[in-house]
Amino acid sequence: MSGAVFPFSLPRSQLILGGQKSGKSRRAELLARGWMEGEPGREAMLIATGQPWDDEMRERIARHRRDRAERVPGMTTLEEPLDLADCIARHSTPRRLLVVDCLTLWLTNWMMPAEPSPELASGWSGQCDDFAVALGEAPGPVILVGNEIGLGVIPLGSQVRAFVDALGGLNQRMARCCDSVTLMCAGLPLALKGPGA
Repeated sequence: MSGAVFPFSLPRSQLILGGQKSGKSRRAELLARGWMEGEPGREAMLIATGQPWDDEMRERIARHRRDRAERVPGMTTLEEPLDLADCIARHSTPRRLLVVDCLTLWLTNWMMPAEPSPELASGWSGQCDDFAVALGEAPGPVILVGNEIGLGVIPLGSQVRAFVDALGGLNQRMARCCDSVTLMCAGLPLALKGPGA
């Protein structure tokens, strides 16, 4: 992937990882706001992968929408739980920044859907390959947000262990694809790759 840098030193592609409530989504939103304010006519779009499985998740999604509207006025939201490759290909433009939030829920939708589907599980590898290609070909900047969950105890249950392994593999692959990687901890960014690393 090219090392092209956009105005105000925004890398072409970024991966922001962190634990729950580490500040990763807020950092992505601040970068999106800076992008839009940097030059007239720029846009930002959030591609949300979360799905409202239950009342708590519906409230969480609604709260995130309210908070985002306050922090990043003008940022649009598109919900896409599965086909991120097509979404990136259709919506990336040189003047539109895309924020994908989050990779972890995207993987969950494929590997552990609310309604089990063998077709989804078997399609994950191809979708991941297609997404890596779409990310590399995106004409505009893309920020990926994901969870780092491999720092805790080894989970019980083969299905959960398989998910943790798959997420670790996804994070590593996206880190190789992206120009910049940041780890968030307690709201503070640690540069792992790219400027400041």
